[in-house]
Amino acid sequence: MGTDTAAGPQEVTRRVRALLDTHDPATTDRLDFLRARFDAGLAWVHFPVGLGGLGVPRGLQAVADRELAAAGAPDNDPRRIGIGLGMAAPTILRYGTDEQKKRFLRPLWTGEEVWCQLFSEPGAGSDLASLATRAVRDGDHWVVDGQKVWTSGAHHARWAILIARTDPGVPKHRGITYFACDMTDPGIEVRPLRQITGEAEFNEVFLTGVRIPDADRIGAVGEGWEVARTTLNNERVAIGSGRRELEDGMIGKVARTWRDRPELRTHDLHQRLLAGWVSSEVTRLTGERLAQQLAAGQPGPEGAGMKLAFARLAQELSGLELELLADDGLTYEDWTMVRPEAVNFTGRDAGYRYLRAKGNSIEGGTSEILRSVIAERVLGLPREPSNDKDLPWKELPR
Repeated sequence: MGTDTAAGPQEVTRRVRALLDTHDPATTDRLDFLRARFDAGLAWVHFPVGLGGLGVPRGLQAVADRELAAAGAPDNDPRRIGIGLGMAAPTILRYGTDEQKKRFLRPLWTGEEVWCQLFSEPGAGSDLASLATRAVRDGDHWVVDGQKVWTSGAHHARWAILIARTDPGVPKHRGITYFACDMTDPGIEVRPLRQITGEAEFNEVFLTGVRIPDADRIGAVGEGWEVARTTLNNERVAIGSGRRELEDGMIGKVARTWRDRPELRTHDLHQRLLAGWVSSEVTRLTGERLAQQLAAGQPGPEGAGMKLAFARLAQELSGLELELLADDGLTYEDWTMVRPEAVNFTGRDAGYRYLRAKGNSIEGGTSEILRSVIAERVLGLPREPSNDKDLPWKELPR
Protein backbone atom coordinates (compact mmCIF):
# COMPACT_ATOMS: atom_id res chain seq x y z
CA MET A 1 0.00 0.00 0.00
CA GLY A 2 1.11 3.59 -0.54
CA THR A 3 1.64 5.91 -3.46
CA ASP A 4 2.59 5.30 -7.06
CA THR A 5 4.72 8.42 -7.39
CA ALA A 6 5.30 7.85 -11.11
CA ALA A 7 1.61 7.93 -11.98
CA GLY A 8 0.41 10.98 -13.90
CA PRO A 9 -2.28 11.42 -16.57
CA GLN A 10 -0.37 9.31 -19.09
CA GLU A 11 0.19 6.53 -16.59
CA VAL A 12 -3.48 6.54 -15.54
CA THR A 13 -4.46 6.31 -19.22
CA ARG A 14 -2.00 3.43 -19.72
CA ARG A 15 -3.49 1.55 -16.78
CA VAL A 16 -7.00 2.05 -18.09
CA ARG A 17 -6.03 0.67 -21.48
CA ALA A 18 -4.27 -2.28 -19.88
CA LEU A 19 -7.48 -3.03 -17.96
CA LEU A 20 -9.54 -2.80 -21.14
CA ASP A 21 -7.13 -5.10 -22.98
CA THR A 22 -7.69 -7.87 -20.45
CA HIS A 23 -11.35 -7.13 -19.59
CA ASP A 24 -13.37 -6.13 -22.64
CA PRO A 25 -16.52 -4.40 -21.28
CA ALA A 26 -18.55 -5.94 -24.11
CA THR A 27 -17.77 -9.50 -23.05
CA THR A 28 -16.79 -9.28 -19.35
CA ASP A 29 -19.35 -9.84 -16.62
CA ARG A 30 -20.24 -6.48 -15.02
CA LEU A 31 -19.20 -7.46 -11.48
CA ASP A 32 -15.99 -9.08 -12.70
CA PHE A 33 -15.13 -5.84 -14.54
CA LEU A 34 -15.79 -3.68 -11.48
CA ARG A 35 -13.64 -5.94 -9.30
CA ALA A 36 -10.84 -5.81 -11.85
CA ARG A 37 -11.10 -2.02 -12.03
CA PHE A 38 -10.80 -1.78 -8.25
CA ASP A 39 -7.78 -4.09 -8.23
CA ALA A 40 -6.15 -2.00 -10.98
CA GLY A 41 -6.31 1.09 -8.75
CA LEU A 42 -8.88 2.84 -10.91
CA ALA A 43 -11.79 2.95 -8.45
CA TRP A 44 -10.62 5.90 -6.34
CA VAL A 45 -7.26 6.88 -7.83
CA HIS A 46 -6.41 9.03 -4.78
CA PHE A 47 -6.80 6.06 -2.42
CA PRO A 48 -3.66 4.06 -1.53
CA VAL A 49 -2.30 1.32 -3.75
CA GLY A 50 -4.05 -1.94 -2.87
CA LEU A 51 -7.23 -0.20 -1.73
CA GLY A 52 -8.69 0.71 -5.09
CA GLY A 53 -6.31 3.55 -5.85
CA LEU A 54 -2.91 4.65 -7.03
CA GLY A 55 -2.15 7.22 -4.35
CA VAL A 56 -2.22 10.04 -6.92
CA PRO A 57 -4.11 13.37 -6.91
CA ARG A 58 -7.88 13.13 -6.83
CA GLY A 59 -8.14 15.22 -10.00
CA LEU A 60 -6.77 12.33 -12.07
CA GLN A 61 -9.99 10.41 -11.42
CA ALA A 62 -11.55 12.33 -14.30
CA VAL A 63 -8.91 10.90 -16.65
CA ALA A 64 -9.80 7.33 -15.71
CA ASP A 65 -13.55 7.95 -15.76
CA ARG A 66 -13.43 9.59 -19.18
CA GLU A 67 -11.43 6.78 -20.77
CA LEU A 68 -13.61 4.07 -19.26
CA ALA A 69 -16.87 5.76 -20.21
CA ALA A 70 -15.67 6.14 -23.81
CA ALA A 71 -14.99 2.39 -23.90
CA GLY A 72 -18.50 1.56 -22.68
CA ALA A 73 -17.34 0.28 -19.29
CA PRO A 74 -20.06 -0.26 -16.66
CA ASP A 75 -20.27 2.06 -13.66
CA ASN A 76 -20.97 0.97 -10.09
CA ASP A 77 -24.46 2.58 -9.95
CA PRO A 78 -23.27 5.43 -7.70
CA ARG A 79 -26.77 6.67 -6.84
CA ARG A 80 -27.61 3.30 -5.32
CA ILE A 81 -24.45 3.08 -3.22
CA GLY A 82 -23.94 6.78 -2.56
CA ILE A 83 -23.80 6.48 1.24
CA GLY A 84 -21.07 3.88 1.01
CA LEU A 85 -19.07 5.84 -1.56
CA GLY A 86 -19.49 9.31 -0.09
CA MET A 87 -19.57 8.63 3.63
CA ALA A 88 -18.50 5.15 4.74
CA ALA A 89 -15.47 4.77 2.45
CA PRO A 90 -13.59 7.99 3.38
CA THR A 91 -14.30 7.34 7.06
CA ILE A 92 -13.01 3.77 6.91
CA LEU A 93 -9.98 4.93 4.96
CA ARG A 94 -9.09 7.50 7.62
CA TYR A 95 -9.98 5.65 10.82
CA GLY A 96 -10.33 1.96 9.93
CA THR A 97 -7.80 -0.75 10.66
CA ASP A 98 -5.90 -2.39 7.83
CA GLU A 99 -8.19 -5.40 8.18
CA GLN A 100 -11.31 -3.22 7.96
CA LYS A 101 -10.05 -1.45 4.85
CA LYS A 102 -9.34 -4.77 3.13
CA ARG A 103 -12.66 -6.26 4.22
CA PHE A 104 -15.02 -3.38 3.41
CA LEU A 105 -13.71 -1.11 0.65
CA ARG A 106 -13.76 -3.44 -2.35
CA PRO A 107 -17.34 -4.80 -2.00
CA LEU A 108 -18.47 -1.31 -1.03
CA TRP A 109 -17.12 0.20 -4.26
CA THR A 110 -18.35 -2.60 -6.53
CA GLY A 111 -21.84 -2.34 -5.03
CA GLU A 112 -21.86 -5.89 -3.72
CA GLU A 113 -22.57 -4.49 -0.25
CA VAL A 114 -24.81 -1.46 0.17
CA TRP A 115 -24.35 0.80 3.20
CA CYS A 116 -26.70 3.01 5.18
CA GLN A 117 -26.19 5.53 7.99
CA LEU A 118 -27.52 4.98 11.53
CA PHE A 119 -26.96 8.43 13.07
CA SER A 120 -30.17 10.46 13.64
CA GLU A 121 -32.63 9.52 16.37
CA PRO A 122 -36.16 10.67 17.27
CA GLY A 123 -34.71 12.75 20.11
CA ALA A 124 -31.38 13.59 18.49
CA GLY A 125 -31.74 15.10 15.06
CA SER A 126 -30.11 18.50 14.80
CA ASP A 127 -28.44 17.93 18.19
CA LEU A 128 -26.93 14.63 17.08
CA ALA A 129 -24.45 14.45 19.98
CA SER A 130 -27.32 13.96 22.43
CA LEU A 131 -28.10 10.52 20.93
CA ALA A 132 -29.37 7.86 23.33
CA THR A 133 -28.72 4.54 21.53
CA ARG A 134 -26.51 2.55 23.93
CA ALA A 135 -23.65 0.16 23.24
CA VAL A 136 -22.51 -1.90 26.24
CA ARG A 137 -19.29 -3.93 26.19
CA ASP A 138 -19.73 -7.70 26.55
CA GLY A 139 -16.37 -9.39 26.16
CA ASP A 140 -15.28 -9.14 22.52
CA HIS A 141 -18.66 -7.70 21.49
CA TRP A 142 -20.83 -4.67 22.06
CA VAL A 143 -24.57 -5.04 22.70
CA VAL A 144 -26.56 -2.22 21.12
CA ASP A 145 -30.10 -1.07 21.94
CA GLY A 146 -31.88 1.98 20.57
CA GLN A 147 -33.75 3.54 17.68
CA LYS A 148 -32.55 5.41 14.60
CA VAL A 149 -34.62 7.40 12.13
CA TRP A 150 -34.50 8.96 8.63
CA THR A 151 -32.26 6.10 7.50
CA SER A 152 -32.02 6.19 3.71
CA GLY A 153 -31.76 2.78 2.06
CA ALA A 154 -31.83 0.70 5.24
CA HIS A 155 -34.28 -1.68 3.53
CA HIS A 156 -31.60 -2.91 1.12
CA ALA A 157 -28.41 -2.22 3.10
CA ARG A 158 -25.97 -4.96 4.11
CA TRP A 159 -23.92 -2.73 6.43
CA ALA A 160 -24.40 0.49 8.35
CA ILE A 161 -22.20 3.14 9.88
CA LEU A 162 -23.49 3.50 13.43
CA ILE A 163 -22.75 5.80 16.35
CA ALA A 164 -23.85 4.82 19.83
CA ARG A 165 -23.29 6.00 23.40
CA THR A 166 -20.73 3.90 25.24
CA ASP A 167 -20.18 6.15 28.29
CA PRO A 168 -23.18 8.09 29.66
CA GLY A 169 -21.07 9.50 32.50
CA VAL A 170 -19.14 12.01 30.38
CA PRO A 171 -20.29 15.06 28.35
CA LYS A 172 -22.35 14.15 25.31
CA HIS A 173 -19.65 14.66 22.66
CA ARG A 174 -17.12 12.44 24.45
CA GLY A 175 -19.03 9.27 25.24
CA ILE A 176 -19.80 8.14 21.68
CA THR A 177 -18.22 5.28 19.71
CA TYR A 178 -18.43 4.52 15.99
CA PHE A 179 -19.13 1.05 14.55
CA ALA A 180 -19.75 -0.85 11.35
CA CYS A 181 -23.05 -2.63 11.98
CA ASP A 182 -24.17 -5.80 10.23
CA MET A 183 -27.74 -5.09 9.06
CA THR A 184 -28.54 -8.82 8.89
CA ASP A 185 -28.35 -9.15 12.69
CA PRO A 186 -31.65 -10.62 13.98
CA GLY A 187 -31.99 -7.75 16.46
CA ILE A 188 -32.47 -5.19 13.69
CA GLU A 189 -35.96 -4.23 12.52
CA VAL A 190 -36.44 -1.82 9.59
CA ARG A 191 -39.75 -0.01 9.17
CA PRO A 192 -40.62 2.25 6.21
CA LEU A 193 -41.32 5.97 6.61
CA ARG A 194 -43.67 7.12 3.87
CA GLN A 195 -42.86 10.54 2.46
CA ILE A 196 -44.88 13.29 0.82
CA THR A 197 -43.89 11.78 -2.55
CA GLY A 198 -45.75 8.58 -1.65
CA GLU A 199 -42.51 6.61 -1.57
CA ALA A 200 -40.53 5.26 1.37
CA GLU A 201 -36.83 5.74 0.72
CA PHE A 202 -36.35 6.56 4.42
CA ASN A 203 -36.78 4.21 7.36
CA GLU A 204 -36.79 3.98 11.12
CA VAL A 205 -34.51 1.28 12.47
CA PHE A 206 -34.92 -0.46 15.82
CA LEU A 207 -31.91 -2.17 17.40
CA THR A 208 -32.61 -4.72 20.14
CA GLY A 209 -29.70 -6.66 21.58
CA VAL A 210 -27.68 -6.23 18.40
CA ARG A 211 -24.23 -7.75 18.87
CA ILE A 212 -21.31 -6.02 17.16
CA PRO A 213 -17.81 -7.50 17.35
CA ASP A 214 -15.24 -5.09 18.75
CA ALA A 215 -13.30 -5.82 15.55
CA ASP A 216 -16.00 -3.79 13.75
CA ARG A 217 -15.44 -0.71 15.89
CA ILE A 218 -14.06 2.15 13.77
CA GLY A 219 -11.76 4.44 15.72
CA ALA A 220 -11.09 4.48 19.45
CA VAL A 221 -13.70 3.91 22.15
CA GLY A 222 -15.26 7.23 23.12
CA GLU A 223 -13.92 9.09 20.08
CA GLY A 224 -16.87 8.42 17.81
CA TRP A 225 -17.86 12.08 17.58
CA GLU A 226 -14.59 12.98 15.89
CA VAL A 227 -15.00 10.05 13.49
CA ALA A 228 -18.61 11.04 12.82
CA ARG A 229 -17.55 14.60 11.95
CA THR A 230 -15.41 13.18 9.16
CA THR A 231 -18.45 11.29 7.89
CA LEU A 232 -20.69 14.37 8.08
CA ASN A 233 -18.18 16.59 6.27
CA ASN A 234 -17.94 14.03 3.48
CA GLU A 235 -21.73 13.65 3.37
CA ARG A 236 -22.25 17.37 2.84
CA VAL A 237 -19.62 17.44 0.13
CA ALA A 238 -21.21 14.41 -1.56
CA ILE A 239 -24.69 15.98 -1.51
CA GLY A 240 -23.77 19.54 -2.42
CA SER A 241 -20.76 19.30 -4.69
CA GLY A 242 -19.52 17.16 -7.53
CA ARG A 243 -18.37 18.11 -10.99
CA ARG A 244 -21.24 19.37 -13.13
CA GLU A 245 -21.57 20.62 -16.64
CA LEU A 246 -23.29 23.87 -17.58
CA GLU A 247 -27.06 23.61 -16.91
CA ASP A 248 -26.80 20.27 -15.17
CA GLY A 249 -29.44 19.38 -12.61
CA MET A 250 -32.53 21.42 -11.79
CA ILE A 251 -31.55 24.55 -13.71
CA GLY A 252 -31.27 22.46 -16.87
CA LYS A 253 -34.80 21.15 -16.41
CA VAL A 254 -36.26 24.62 -15.89
CA ALA A 255 -34.27 26.22 -18.72
CA ARG A 256 -35.34 23.46 -21.12
CA THR A 257 -38.99 23.99 -20.23
CA TRP A 258 -38.56 27.74 -20.80
CA ARG A 259 -37.11 27.18 -24.25
CA ASP A 260 -39.61 24.51 -25.29
CA ARG A 261 -42.76 26.22 -24.03
CA PRO A 262 -42.70 29.90 -25.06
CA GLU A 263 -46.43 30.24 -24.38
CA LEU A 264 -45.73 29.82 -20.66
CA ARG A 265 -43.34 32.74 -20.35
CA THR A 266 -43.93 35.89 -18.32
CA HIS A 267 -41.61 38.75 -17.42
CA ASP A 268 -41.63 37.85 -13.73
CA LEU A 269 -40.79 34.19 -14.40
CA HIS A 270 -38.03 35.27 -16.78
CA GLN A 271 -36.41 37.42 -14.09
CA ARG A 272 -36.59 34.57 -11.60
CA LEU A 273 -35.15 32.15 -14.13
CA LEU A 274 -32.22 34.50 -14.79
CA ALA A 275 -31.55 34.83 -11.07
CA GLY A 276 -31.70 31.04 -10.65
CA TRP A 277 -29.42 30.49 -13.62
CA VAL A 278 -26.78 32.85 -12.21
CA SER A 279 -27.01 31.27 -8.74
CA SER A 280 -26.72 27.80 -10.23
CA GLU A 281 -23.66 28.77 -12.23
CA VAL A 282 -22.00 30.38 -9.20
CA THR A 283 -22.71 27.22 -7.21
CA ARG A 284 -21.36 25.01 -10.01
CA LEU A 285 -18.11 26.98 -10.23
CA THR A 286 -17.80 26.95 -6.44
CA GLY A 287 -18.14 23.18 -6.62
CA GLU A 288 -15.23 23.08 -9.06
CA ARG A 289 -13.19 25.12 -6.62
CA LEU A 290 -14.11 22.82 -3.75
CA ALA A 291 -13.10 19.80 -5.86
CA GLN A 292 -9.68 21.37 -6.29
CA GLN A 293 -9.41 21.92 -2.54
CA LEU A 294 -10.39 18.31 -1.90
CA ALA A 295 -7.53 17.16 -4.07
CA ALA A 296 -5.18 18.64 -1.49
CA GLY A 297 -6.70 17.08 1.64
CA GLN A 298 -9.76 16.25 3.70
CA PRO A 299 -13.06 18.11 3.22
CA GLY A 300 -13.65 20.95 5.63
CA PRO A 301 -16.61 23.12 6.57
CA GLU A 302 -16.76 24.50 3.01
CA GLY A 303 -18.92 21.49 2.18
CA ALA A 304 -21.60 22.91 4.48
CA GLY A 305 -21.86 25.97 2.26
CA MET A 306 -22.20 23.87 -0.87
CA LYS A 307 -24.87 21.68 0.65
CA LEU A 308 -26.77 24.73 1.92
CA ALA A 309 -26.70 26.31 -1.56
CA PHE A 310 -27.78 23.04 -3.20
CA ALA A 311 -30.84 22.71 -0.94
CA ARG A 312 -31.92 26.31 -1.47
CA LEU A 313 -31.54 26.13 -5.25
CA ALA A 314 -33.33 22.80 -5.55
CA GLN A 315 -36.35 24.15 -3.69
CA GLU A 316 -36.44 27.49 -5.47
CA LEU A 317 -36.01 26.04 -8.95
CA SER A 318 -38.47 23.18 -8.46
CA GLY A 319 -41.03 25.76 -7.33
CA LEU A 320 -40.26 27.94 -10.33
CA GLU A 321 -40.65 24.95 -12.63
CA LEU A 322 -44.11 24.25 -11.21
CA GLU A 323 -45.20 27.86 -11.70
CA LEU A 324 -43.81 27.90 -15.22
CA LEU A 325 -45.76 24.77 -16.14
CA ALA A 326 -48.99 26.20 -14.66
CA ASP A 327 -51.74 23.54 -14.72
CA ASP A 328 -49.38 20.97 -16.20
CA GLY A 329 -47.17 21.32 -13.14
CA LEU A 330 -49.88 20.02 -10.84
CA THR A 331 -49.71 16.49 -12.23
CA TYR A 332 -47.76 13.80 -10.44
CA GLU A 333 -47.16 10.60 -12.34
CA ASP A 334 -47.58 7.98 -9.64
CA TRP A 335 -48.26 8.56 -5.94
CA THR A 336 -47.80 4.96 -4.85
CA MET A 337 -45.98 3.26 -2.02
CA VAL A 338 -42.68 1.98 -3.41
CA ARG A 339 -39.30 1.30 -1.83
CA PRO A 340 -36.74 2.82 -4.24
CA GLU A 341 -33.10 1.84 -4.16
CA ALA A 342 -31.98 5.33 -5.19
CA VAL A 343 -33.33 8.84 -5.67
CA ASN A 344 -33.77 9.75 -9.34
CA PHE A 345 -34.36 13.46 -8.81
CA THR A 346 -34.05 14.85 -12.32
CA GLY A 347 -35.37 11.75 -14.06
CA ARG A 348 -38.92 12.22 -12.79
CA ASP A 349 -41.70 14.72 -13.45
CA ALA A 350 -41.95 18.25 -12.08
CA GLY A 351 -44.45 17.31 -9.36
CA TYR A 352 -42.08 14.74 -7.92
CA ARG A 353 -39.14 17.14 -7.98
CA TYR A 354 -41.12 19.83 -6.17
CA LEU A 355 -42.21 17.45 -3.41
CA ARG A 356 -38.87 15.66 -3.05
CA ALA A 357 -36.89 18.91 -2.86
CA LYS A 358 -38.56 19.67 0.47
CA GLY A 359 -36.27 17.10 2.07
CA ASN A 360 -33.09 18.70 0.73
CA SER A 361 -32.97 21.24 3.57
CA ILE A 362 -33.14 18.44 6.16
CA GLU A 363 -31.01 15.55 4.88
CA GLY A 364 -27.27 15.81 5.35
CA GLY A 365 -27.69 18.35 8.15
CA THR A 366 -30.50 20.87 8.40
CA SER A 367 -29.97 24.24 6.78
CA GLU A 368 -30.19 25.90 10.21
CA ILE A 369 -27.36 23.76 11.60
CA LEU A 370 -25.26 24.31 8.48
CA ARG A 371 -25.60 28.08 8.88
CA SER A 372 -24.16 27.70 12.38
CA VAL A 373 -21.29 25.58 11.03
CA ILE A 374 -20.49 28.22 8.42
CA ALA A 375 -20.74 31.03 10.96
CA GLU A 376 -18.37 29.36 13.42
CA ARG A 377 -15.89 27.49 11.23
CA VAL A 378 -15.75 29.64 8.09
CA LEU A 379 -16.56 33.15 9.27
CA GLY A 380 -14.97 32.75 12.71
CA LEU A 381 -18.00 34.05 14.61
CA PRO A 382 -18.41 33.05 18.28
CA ARG A 383 -20.32 29.91 19.16
CA GLU A 384 -23.84 30.18 20.44
CA PRO A 385 -24.03 29.90 24.25
CA SER A 386 -24.46 26.34 25.54
CA ASN A 387 -25.20 25.36 29.12
CA ASP A 388 -24.82 21.61 28.68
CA LYS A 389 -21.39 21.34 27.08
CA ASP A 390 -19.65 20.10 30.25
CA LEU A 391 -22.52 18.19 31.84
CA PRO A 392 -22.44 14.38 31.84
CA TRP A 393 -24.88 13.04 29.26
CA LYS A 394 -26.88 11.13 31.89
CA GLU A 395 -27.66 14.41 33.68
CA LEU A 396 -29.07 16.13 30.60
CA PRO A 397 -32.85 16.74 30.61
CA ARG A 398 -34.67 14.66 28.01
